[in-house]
Amino acid sequence: MSQLQANAYCENPDIVLIGNKADLADQREVNERQARELAEKYGIPYFETSAASGQNVEKSVETLLDLIMRRMEQCVEKTQVPDTVNGGNSGKLDGEKPAEKKCAC
Repeated sequence: MSQLQANAYCENPDIVLIGNKADLADQREVNERQARELAEKYGIPYFETSAASGQNVEKSVETLLDLIMRRMEQCVEKTQVPDTVNGGNSGKLDGEKPAEKKCAC
């Protein structure tokens, strides 16, 4: 996890933990209990998947995409604060461009 966070595109990346080989338990390097404990520790979703059968593959990808979309929606909402919040005056002089708002992912 520390490597993922150190190399991520932002401070708090969206993460879904996926355990592969759900259909081949004897070939797994991490058992389901350990994986679920790790997911719980970090507060992230966990899925048991199988590339062979397709079990939970779509569901895990959809979950990650939902997390990303929620973050993007929050970012858009934060950057679209109406001018009426501060009386229509953005605090900028006439002709001065407002500073770009950036969203932390």
